[in-house]
Amino acid sequence: MPQMGESIAEGTIVRWIKKVGEAVDRDEPLFEISTDKVDAEIPSPAAGVLMDIAVKEGETVPVNSVVATIGAAGEKLEAAPAAVAAPAAPDAPDAPDALETSDDRQKSSPLVRRIAKEHNLDIGRIQGSGIGGRVTKQDILSLIGSGSAPSFDSPATRVASDRLAQDRPEPIIRDLADQVVPMSVMRKKIAEHMVVSKRTSAHVYSVFEVNYSRVDQIRKAKKDDYERAGARLTFTSFIAKVVVDCLRQHRVINASLDGDNIIYRHDINLGIAVALDHGLIVPVVKGAGEKNTLGLSKAIQDIADRARAKKLNPEEVHGGTFTITNPGNFGAQFGLPIINQPQVAILGVGTIEKRPVVVDDAIGIRLMGFLTLGYDHRLVDGAVADQFMSDVKKGIENFDPAQA
Repeated sequence: MPQMGESIAEGTIVRWIKKVGEAVDRDEPLFEISTDKVDAEIPSPAAGVLMDIAVKEGETVPVNSVVATIGAAGEKLEAAPAAVAAPAAPDAPDAPDALETSDDRQKSSPLVRRIAKEHNLDIGRIQGSGIGGRVTKQDILSLIGSGSAPSFDSPATRVASDRLAQDRPEPIIRDLADQVVPMSVMRKKIAEHMVVSKRTSAHVYSVFEVNYSRVDQIRKAKKDDYERAGARLTFTSFIAKVVVDCLRQHRVINASLDGDNIIYRHDINLGIAVALDHGLIVPVVKGAGEKNTLGLSKAIQDIADRARAKKLNPEEVHGGTFTITNPGNFGAQFGLPIINQPQVAILGVGTIEKRPVVVDDAIGIRLMGFLTLGYDHRLVDGAVADQFMSDVKKGIENFDPAQA
């Protein structure tokens, strides 16, 4: 079990990517772990054959514990220990599981498998875009939307379905029984952190409506230049740039509390919330206050991509001083996000869409969206929060093209 950071004392084996007896190359993903800081796929330290798995999926062990043995190619395998076996599934009536193979489980998350079952889809016939051919949520939703997703229609599957029908004379109804599954390590940590934050901070919210028409024009004009530079120019890029500039002027928003002491942070380390299939992670752009719009765009894209690929380092998920989260990606008008401790504020970005607005006593169509600031009223007063948000609104609506 690798040491994933100075504060990490243990890790949980989430998934074995390789099986006993399989060949593995040096630096090839071997297993997946989850800690209280980050989920990550662990590369093999050497090439050879996976001889033995000592820690089964779902088990938590201290760092530096031996979890597996890799032998030289051609080395004789010993009998696999009983610990290798996956935990037995609960003896509950859940007919769709009879159609699921062990290979399906290796190539998809529980959420993806549930979606597949609900739509009677065969995950084994879907080409996944994730690491090692893993079928992601986006893969399966895209196929469902296109109407071309492969369904269960093989002879073996029809036999299994007929057998299920014989065992149950009445029609098979999906979700006959509640499904009980243990919380993942990441889900447990999210739950703990959210409850602690609600208990710790006096949450208050301010919501501002922002006109994005100007930055939309700049984005369209500069988009090709950014792509040639290897970056995506998004609305988040503009928001991040304006936010870090405003944090310099409103230092209390970039501060934190330590007992009765206020810590005014010198650096601006911007957390960007990234939604994963199995939870939420907040990687951090360190030194965001020193980056221009292009630099922020590249950094945000990089940490988001590596978060989804589980390639983040432990130091990249802590040390943030302010966080941006974007529920608007899923169509929310605005959200009321929970503060990421020990920070004292978080910005929620609502969906950006064309709306009718009053312009010079006439009705016009503009690209509009809501921004929500959640702040800790123990330290941040409403007037200070609203002044910060007013400056953010002005910065976006009057964005200088020279800064893009």
